[in-house]
Amino acid sequence: MGNYTFLNLIGLSIQSIFIQNILLFYFLGMCSYLACSNKIKTAHGLGLAVFVVISISGMLNWLVHNYITGENALFWLRSIGVADVNLGFLEFLIYISVIAAFVQVLEIVIDRFAPALYRALGMYLPLITVNCAILGASLFATVRSYPFIPNLVYVASAGIGWWIAILLIASIREKLAYSNIPKGLAGMGMTFIMTGLISLAFMGFAGIALDKVAETTDVDSPFFQQKEG
Repeated sequence: MGNYTFLNLIGLSIQSIFIQNILLFYFLGMCSYLACSNKIKTAHGLGLAVFVVISISGMLNWLVHNYITGENALFWLRSIGVADVNLGFLEFLIYISVIAAFVQVLEIVIDRFAPALYRALGMYLPLITVNCAILGASLFATVRSYPFIPNLVYVASAGIGWWIAILLIASIREKLAYSNIPKGLAGMGMTFIMTGLISLAFMGFAGIALDKVAETTDVDSPFFQQKEG
């Protein structure tokens, strides 16, 4: 597909945050989004936690794919006389294990340094492990064969997009608490309606492609070079 420049990375970031928002475009990670968006403070804490997890786990899963589970990733074993090995069938399992391990570390850190946030998030903090937005970002990056730096930009931007989405709905829900809403629509019903309206606004950018890579670049590092595919 060509080579990346810093301008391409900016376009990829904008694309991931606003045009193809992981939550409002792909509707991934809706469970914790709906459950923890009653207050801005809680939404902000969860959004930050998801951003950290999605960024670091996405980076670690890139290493897993390129050096363990990807096609011909274990070529280096030939030097010690081991025949070709393909661990691609374990990729989902290893991805989820990486995410789960990092969430456990994050849970311990939040409990130690922000106990109020830990109590506010409750059971939804461990459930970040099964947040499909986190696994989805890693899988999207894998399918699109991003090099290391674009992969990191993509997963971090996807986390920022999820963070922005939950902050938007939390700010609206706090205002709606003082509004006169019909009884049948109060609570989750109005939340679904507002989520749909916000999604329509984000989908208005559909069709814009800012993540296209340039024909050539002065950056020679393999971390910036897109794989052929």
